[in-house]
Amino acid sequence: MARFNVRTSRAAAPASPVTTAGRTRTHLGGKGYARDARSELFLLAVADFVSQQTFHEDGAARDDRFAALVRRLAVEDAAWTAGLLGWLRGDGQMRTASLVGAVEYVRARLDAGATDGPSNRQVVDSVLRRADEPGELLAYWTSMYGRNVPKPVKRGIADALRRLYTGRNLLKYDTASRGYRFGDVLNLVHPTPDPGKPWQGDLFRYALDRRHNPDSARPLASDRVLTAHHALMAVPVAERRALVTGPGGAGRLAEAGMTWEALAGWLQGPMDAAAWEAVIPSMGTMALVRNLRNFDEAGVSDEAARHVAARHVAARHVAARIADAEEVARSRQFPFRYLSAYRHAPSLRWAHPLERALGHSLANVPALPGRTLVLVDRSGSMWSPLSARSQLDRADAAAVFGTAVALRAADADLVQFGTGSAPVAFRRGESVLKVLERFGSLGGTDTTEAVRRHYRGHDRVLIVTDEQAVHHYAGDPTEQVPAHVPVYTWNLAGYRPGHGPSGSAERHTFGGLTDAAFRMVPLLESGRDARWPWES
Repeated sequence: MARFNVRTSRAAAPASPVTTAGRTRTHLGGKGYARDARSELFLLAVADFVSQQTFHEDGAARDDRFAALVRRLAVEDAAWTAGLLGWLRGDGQMRTASLVGAVEYVRARLDAGATDGPSNRQVVDSVLRRADEPGELLAYWTSMYGRNVPKPVKRGIADALRRLYTGRNLLKYDTASRGYRFGDVLNLVHPTPDPGKPWQGDLFRYALDRRHNPDSARPLASDRVLTAHHALMAVPVAERRALVTGPGGAGRLAEAGMTWEALAGWLQGPMDAAAWEAVIPSMGTMALVRNLRNFDEAGVSDEAARHVAARHVAARHVAARIADAEEVARSRQFPFRYLSAYRHAPSLRWAHPLERALGHSLANVPALPGRTLVLVDRSGSMWSPLSARSQLDRADAAAVFGTAVALRAADADLVQFGTGSAPVAFRRGESVLKVLERFGSLGGTDTTEAVRRHYRGHDRVLIVTDEQAVHHYAGDPTEQVPAHVPVYTWNLAGYRPGHGPSGSAERHTFGGLTDAAFRMVPLLESGRDARWPWES
């Protein structure tokens, strides 16, 4: 008897990895859903800037929850946890959370005597992607567990040092403000120089001399950057500004690896327009974006703003570099970085390149067919800053993403909601930044009513939110949509409870605004299960 291969059989609805595990309450007392440990850790990790206060959870409690989840899963599911931590630092672009996670992973497995799965050494090495991070990881370990650093941590750091320690990185990151200088890290882990880098042994010795004998430390002539930097530092203070602003000054700064952060201290005076114009050619794209306000306030000329050397060969425009698709991809910045620059740069000369850069950073937002309802949470809890140093908040991030989805979709309705809800007008091809100006602050969180009010036979519903509904707003918002219509929730806060079920039956929750998250909707709608980002 045929049981499955019949005309009326249907493929099961595809599954997504973030899954719920029973009923609970939201932080505000509303009906909610608990998640399994892996789902909870993933959503927290992609939203966790570490020690960051949120509307419903203080920084210490949030950090404790993160560490406890990592320690538990490092023992119960080592391969999955190691994959998460490596992805988190790479494509996930979450630096501090990945370093903290690696330390807690190693500590838990050492305490449990666990030997299965990826090695502790490999996990430590996988999260170290920038030359200042070995010191950051050591600082966290010693602050939490004392100065007795175990061998797997030392060996993982040593592996990373061979990749990361260069002359330019030494000048950029080995500063007196660091608790662990390059020399301190080298003293602690004793790395063997990379055999394919014959200069690295000399670099290690110079880093040690800089730390312990700074007055007599001298780089070898074989390292041109360090040698040029040493010569530049020897220039008398009275002559430095004229050297920098004169012919060839920009080239000398670049050859000596002089960063914009270090230039003001070296000049021992203000960063005026001439100083900025000298260092602009050697600044990275995101450094340019972060300093647009400084350029304007210093009076950097339009001519200087337009012309900048790319790798000291071809003249290019600052604006063109900011808006260049390859530069944006290489910088791997979140879209809201460009929104922050747009809001805080006084001059409108940067508006168009920042708009283009924002568009490039959202290039992988899917172009959804059919009719799409996009709901953006603008309730009070969404106004928590993204991080302690950020001038933007989750409401901004939600609006950026929701607007981008709506603009790319074939036919979309864009709605903001809180206590009430209202459509947000937009036109095809319109600027994301212009649409964002139409969003407001809408009080409490009544997601259910917003879905009920605005769902009109759409082919899918996307909700960008922190999922924290108020107790007197009844109901699961996903129940307002027919069971066969997909509902996708983007969680931007990583709280423990969610507002609806997830993982199957056309109900899915994602976290983070990365390419991996963007790919999930088309995968699910094509009938394929969407895996964890590092498994796809």
